[in-house]
Amino acid sequence: MSTEKKPNLRPDNGRKNKNSKNKGRGIISTILYALMFVIFALWLFGNKEDNGPQKDLSYTKYQSYIRNNAIESVTVFDDNTSKAKVRTESYVLVFGDPAKGKEAKGEIKALIPSVDEFTRFLDEVNEQRKTDSLPAIDVSYAKSRDYWYLILVNVLPFVLFILFIFWMSRGIGGGAGNGIFGVGKARVQLFDKDKKDKVTFKDVAGLSGAKQEVEEIVSFLKNPKKYTELGGKIPKGALLVGPPGTGKTLLAKAVAGEANVPFFSMSGSDFVEMFVGVGASRVRDLFRQAKEKAPSIIFIDEIDAVGRARGKNVMTGGNDERESTLNQLLTEMDGFGTNSGVIILAATNRADVLDSALLRAGRFDRQIHVDLPDLQERKEIFNVHLKPIKIDNTVDVDFLAKQTPGFSGADIANVCNEAALIAARNSHKHVGKQDFMDAVDRIVGGLERKTKIMTDEEKRSIAYHEAGHATISWLLEYANPLVKVTIVPRGVALGAAWYLPEERQLTNKEHILDELCSLLGGRAAEQLFLDQTSTGALNDLERATKQAYAMVAYYGMSDKLKDVSFYDSTGRYDYGFTKPYSENTAEVIDKETAAIIAEQMKRAKKILSDNKDGHHAMAELLIEKEVITSEDVERILGPRPWKSRGDEIIEANKTVEQPAPKKRKTKTTTTTI
Repeated sequence: MSTEKKPNLRPDNGRKNKNSKNKGRGIISTILYALMFVIFALWLFGNKEDNGPQKDLSYTKYQSYIRNNAIESVTVFDDNTSKAKVRTESYVLVFGDPAKGKEAKGEIKALIPSVDEFTRFLDEVNEQRKTDSLPAIDVSYAKSRDYWYLILVNVLPFVLFILFIFWMSRGIGGGAGNGIFGVGKARVQLFDKDKKDKVTFKDVAGLSGAKQEVEEIVSFLKNPKKYTELGGKIPKGALLVGPPGTGKTLLAKAVAGEANVPFFSMSGSDFVEMFVGVGASRVRDLFRQAKEKAPSIIFIDEIDAVGRARGKNVMTGGNDERESTLNQLLTEMDGFGTNSGVIILAATNRADVLDSALLRAGRFDRQIHVDLPDLQERKEIFNVHLKPIKIDNTVDVDFLAKQTPGFSGADIANVCNEAALIAARNSHKHVGKQDFMDAVDRIVGGLERKTKIMTDEEKRSIAYHEAGHATISWLLEYANPLVKVTIVPRGVALGAAWYLPEERQLTNKEHILDELCSLLGGRAAEQLFLDQTSTGALNDLERATKQAYAMVAYYGMSDKLKDVSFYDSTGRYDYGFTKPYSENTAEVIDKETAAIIAEQMKRAKKILSDNKDGHHAMAELLIEKEVITSEDVERILGPRPWKSRGDEIIEANKTVEQPAPKKRKTKTTTTTI
């Protein structure tokens, strides 16, 4: 075991810097709040003395009150104004309010011609009062002080300037100190290892291969000598690639939770800004921070926002802001030493649109594929999401995993949550097996529209259509096994058939042809038994046409274009003006596609004609019950002649109790679909 002491480089340093910045902002905020408090105090307490009501008078009236002994004292200001205190005995005479009593106070104000002239008037009044043996009026002189004027002129501009600087430093519509003065700074989130609810590898179910590779990265950061002493070099970058909802970001969060090093997290869109050059500046700032705290990890989520291949967008020039950001990213990724300790993780579900220079060795050395979970991984994911849910003993995790082929981790989490909501809606004390089945139906087929009213003619047409799908899928070897059929409207569909796709890695021509025949079974039943065609087969025809085109143009499964594929994995043809084949070849592709669809339609009609009694019985049962299961189909058509991996799941599904459907209201008038 190595005794080399590792430098203590932890996310705490970033937290301390962040706390110091917050402390500085707190000091500024305190100063601003103190200034605002002083202004408010001056306004509130600047003239606290209670002298009662005040009254503005004309100069003549003002003089009359002074002569008539209604005034106690007079104050003269240098701005040619004067105020006088009213004697208590004269309060009613001046203000006319007898309710105040003997203790009432008040002041009167007036504009005077000049201080000298008003002083001569007061001297004359005091001489007269001396003659009449009355006490002289107390006269004082003062300078006028307009506090509000002083504040507006001297204090308020300074306060407004400080507020403006503070607002600009906080940012225009932004936070974290990235305002107009920090627009080129990276808006990075530094992971705090002391966070209580952090995600670890234990919280990531499935993804065993992807977890193994990222665990190796974490192990290198914790003990680099274990790998470097043998001459090995840790990969500089790893790209997480996979469909949406498979757990790429969750896996990166687990790396952040496990790694005892600084973890810098940003989204690809955080580099994009309306100002020219900002994206490249933020890339430089991000890598500068990461190098200062090495060993560290940089995680860029949805990197395709800035990593798209250059030159594909024909509408913009070479100096596009996104391209300059990508160029800077390429430079930074290849600009630091191998043992600098900075590792880059990125996630995307569009790896095909990324620039080839970004994917070369030395930048993203590894592409970690995060695929849809298989059966065993779905069981592990269900076990994680079932922990907080109160389930009963009818819930079988193995059965649920088999019922959800093709579901991602996010889909499984949605199934568990939807099942809990359904159970709560039905006032159940626990979440049962039927709640989970209803949740799967809700997610796959959509919400059941119980208020949708159909005519008898529409109901019969939909029943014959769905019975056609069910009959052909039951009798063909490579068609997906049937689970149940319904004519209850769900989502935008008026009817639906639930199948259980077989999880296989390779698909041959016979598989695709059987699936095509099953897709065309609904339209074939309408034409054969109802002598009509309706718009209800739109989705079936769309899927069948795309599959037939893929057989001819991509898989090389046609007679006239054998072993030829025009599929472009680079995506370059998506941005071109020409197709990668001639017009004659395009005509051959169209003819071959039409021939495949016509052949499978003829095949579907023959199968339905040979089994028309079973088809009619199934359609009538659908009209009566609205929902039938594989057990009903087996009773009508007999045991399925072909066995597949999905048959055991269908057998388990028969034990699920199906609630008796309620009778639906129907109209007697006919409508056009």
